[in-house]
Amino acid sequence: MEQRNVDLSPAELLPILPGHSSPGRFERVLRAGKFAVTTELAPPDSADPAQVYERASIFDGYVDAINATDGSGAHCHMSSIAVCGLLTRAGYSPIMQISCRDRNRIAIQGEILGASAMGVSNILCLTGDGVQAGDHPEAKPVFDLDCMSLLEIGKQMRDGGTFQSGRKLDHSPPIFLGAAANPFAPPHDWRPLRLAKKIAAGAQYVQTQYCYDIALLQNYMSRVRELGLHEQVYTLVGVGPLASARTASWIRTNVPGVHIPDSVIDRLSGAKNQRAEGINLCIELIQQIREIEGVNGCHIMAYRQEHAVPEIVERSGILQDRNRRKRTISN
Repeated sequence: MEQRNVDLSPAELLPILPGHSSPGRFERVLRAGKFAVTTELAPPDSADPAQVYERASIFDGYVDAINATDGSGAHCHMSSIAVCGLLTRAGYSPIMQISCRDRNRIAIQGEILGASAMGVSNILCLTGDGVQAGDHPEAKPVFDLDCMSLLEIGKQMRDGGTFQSGRKLDHSPPIFLGAAANPFAPPHDWRPLRLAKKIAAGAQYVQTQYCYDIALLQNYMSRVRELGLHEQVYTLVGVGPLASARTASWIRTNVPGVHIPDSVIDRLSGAKNQRAEGINLCIELIQQIREIEGVNGCHIMAYRQEHAVPEIVERSGILQDRNRRKRTISN
């Protein structure tokens, strides 16, 4: 088996403070008041674990946690629980995404226990994309739960020590529960209220949809602060480099919930090197986002541009005083 030796950085040595629900690095970074950095790993269409390690190595030392997507876009890939299990064995801090589309509450509760037993501390609860969006439109969707009821079940298992049925657990899963948020989709006034419901259901952190409009984010966070929600949940704002004006236009038209202003597309179309300009824009957005009260980190989604994540993190300076972790790999 592939072995990885990890030199622990100050982030790994952060203490587990009162109020922690998990022992994981991600929660410790947030509770210590650091600006957290997460990203996403595209799971392979393969049974080869080396491909997971290879993809994760791009982010090595640049992020605090790595999301493993769960059939994103209703497309088949290696499962989130398997990717997270591999990442945990290699010393990374994974965030396991759970989509309610494909499994009922019996299977999901079993996965929560299994993931926790493998050392997975972080779970992101999602309702999930419809099957018509993916490569198996004939598949039968489940949707036994939605993100709210999934959060409630995870919280009950952790804090109440029981399955949803009431049957007692021998050992509760020490998990850090999260959800998605989209401040950029109408109706905008409703979004903070939706966040409040997710917090009540059990969300301790949220990762947002892509942010390309700082004004909309500022308005959203202003209302979040008015409601006192910024003191009840950690908010990580989604960002990502756009490869070109054409890509941005396609995303705006075809990906539900993503808002990209005309000014962003105009800026990219006027650049000599549009891919480089997309990275510059991402860095500028991160630097503005980190100054907004109530924002606790950023979630970098760089689909098919994962190699750009180290540059984005380095140039933006968001790791603060957290040193890069060094790894050596041997077979």
